[in-house]
Amino acid sequence: MSSAIDDTTLSPTAIQPRRDSLEKHLQTRPELQDLKDRHILLDTSAAPGLQAAQAELARHRASDNLKKHLEKRPERDELIEKNILLTGRTDMAPSLQANARELEKNMLVDNLEHKIKDRPEPENLIERGILDERENPRRPSE
Repeated sequence: MSSAIDDTTLSPTAIQPRRDSLEKHLQTRPELQDLKDRHILLDTSAAPGLQAAQAELARHRASDNLKKHLEKRPERDELIEKNILLTGRTDMAPSLQANARELEKNMLVDNLEHKIKDRPEPENLIERGILDERENPRRPSE
């Protein structure tokens, strides 16, 4: 097998378009900070051989931090007790639970308004012996 090496030179007319293309690409080349912002290049001062180890260490640190915070997280019962987490119905879709709570609240308000409308007058309660004359809320204060 004979390998012939092509030692012919390129003519200046063939080199110029490639040089112009290279110049154009170099002019539109993104800035170093842009490449770091887009996470193409690592934003670190560590040697390239240590960058992988540095990234792995950062991942482990974040994982350990997350585990620590999850261990400190309060239990569900404690959150319910503090009214942070609601004891809503678990048999319905989460997207409907807020509407169900609002409906229950409105029904409670309507029920209380209905009971207030139908409550007896204080004079009637005094006649029936349920209230004492001193307990009459409409009596002028002494």
